[in-house]
Amino acid sequence: MYNTFYETLILVPAVTFVFSVVIKGLLIKVASGKWNLERSLGSWWMPSVHSSVVVSLATAFALKYGIHHDLFAIVMWFTGIIIYDAINVRYEAGLHAKLINERLGEKRLKESLWHLPSEAFAGSLLGIIVAVILFYI
Repeated sequence: MYNTFYETLILVPAVTFVFSVVIKGLLIKVASGKWNLERSLGSWWMPSVHSSVVVSLATAFALKYGIHHDLFAIVMWFTGIIIYDAINVRYEAGLHAKLINERLGEKRLKESLWHLPSEAFAGSLLGIIVAVILFYI
């Protein structure tokens, strides 16, 4: 069986990226009452695009090659690092940006850089769902 999405795995995270941004945009629209492309493409809010993209790639790789393939370990480690960064490292960077902005007396640096664990979880779940659906198309 030929599957366009699994012939070139780069398509799976690309489709997942589009779905994540659209869902985030819709949720922002519902919450704020207006469309905000910058926030939809931004590095925070629900779902985490970072998490959805890397988890979709890891899931697609596992479905195509299996979890016993050596490269799957690499994909999983990078997935873990990216999700950890999205939740923790960029949270600290946001705190630093807030302190610097307060010291400068103006908002020059972006303070909202991180994801809550629930946002990363939602993104991860979305990544799995999209990868599995694309596998069976």
